Amino acid sequence: MPLITDTASLTSFCHRLSQSQYITVDTEFMREKTYWPQLCLVQLADKNEAAAVDTLADGIDMAPLLNLMAQKNVLKVFHAARQDLEVFYRLMGRLPVPIFDTQVAAMVCGFGDSVGYDTLVRELVNINIDKSSRFTDWARRPLTIRQIDYALADVTHLRNVYTKLNEMLGKNGRCSWLNEELGDLTDTSNYSLSPENAWRRVKCRAPKPRFLGILKEIAAWRESEAQTKDLPRNRILRDETLVEIAHHAPISSGELSRTRGLTEKKANGPLGKALLDAIQNGLNVPEDKLPEIKSAKPLPRGIGPVTDLLKVLLKMKCEEHSVAQKLVATAGDLGEIAAFGEKTNVRALQGWRRQIFGEDALGLRAGNLALVINGHKLELVELDD
Repeated sequence: MPLITDTASLTSFCHRLSQSQYITVDTEFMREKTYWPQLCLVQLADKNEAAAVDTLADGIDMAPLLNLMAQKNVLKVFHAARQDLEVFYRLMGRLPVPIFDTQVAAMVCGFGDSVGYDTLVRELVNINIDKSSRFTDWARRPLTIRQIDYALADVTHLRNVYTKLNEMLGKNGRCSWLNEELGDLTDTSNYSLSPENAWRRVKCRAPKPRFLGILKEIAAWRESEAQTKDLPRNRILRDETLVEIAHHAPISSGELSRTRGLTEKKANGPLGKALLDAIQNGLNVPEDKLPEIKSAKPLPRGIGPVTDLLKVLLKMKCEEHSVAQKLVATAGDLGEIAAFGEKTNVRALQGWRRQIFGEDALGLRAGNLALVINGHKLELVELDD
């Protein structure tokens, strides 16, 4: 039963999987022409069987699948789960629980930053995956046998990847590290696409409060339009156009029509009217209610070489402990430590990160430790007072 296209088969399949300790999960969806991801296929497997669920099949009821995803007694194993979780959050109004992300687990176990699924399968299972169907049109029916086989490979090999990573986590005692990272991944605020917060995703330089007030209003309008019409944001208006409008704050259709990327027809039509209303709302916000972007503390001049030295230490310690650098410290963390030492409150100086890197980073910065070359390796040595 590689492809499920009816509710009865789906119900029976999900009931069997609900008896398993864990299942592996993957999705195929299309999003190039829509705001919301169009779910086309869900692949599921346990130790005994695997199948792909055709979510576009006529008359199929997805309730058995969504109920399975909500069952707390079954662990759901994904690879690079964020987009899959976004799909299920939209369908369920909540996230699947509990979950295990093999990409995050691989980072904790030292396989590098954001390691790909095919790389993990090759390194852990010694199998090369055929990725030739990666950019296939999953919405077209009927699906070919090659498409189905490709899709199922994303959950069948995942079983062995999960088993091996879980064993590694047990041996190296890093389950708590993984749980901390999964806590960030399962924060529902990451999947709530509120128009009120849409302005935060628009990149702009040196924004002033009034500019941000206008940008917030017009970005919220665009987000609502995109959601309602199920179109990509840039099909409504591009980011660059939003930024230009927020900078110039036009108050008439004539002024609005001078905006690059906005035709005179649009400026004088319903879109233009809605934009002008949003601009006016931004202009009417009281000064003390305007949004702001908190600026990072300015770093002292000449701190670059110290930051670079901490980068070397980070690479050394991560190789020593077999953990991805991305998990331990960001470039921003290193700059903060270089400039402010113990006075900063970055994640690299907390919990297990402090244990494997943070303490030594502070010692190096304070001049109590030094990096030396011994043969072909770097070593960290204590300095005499």
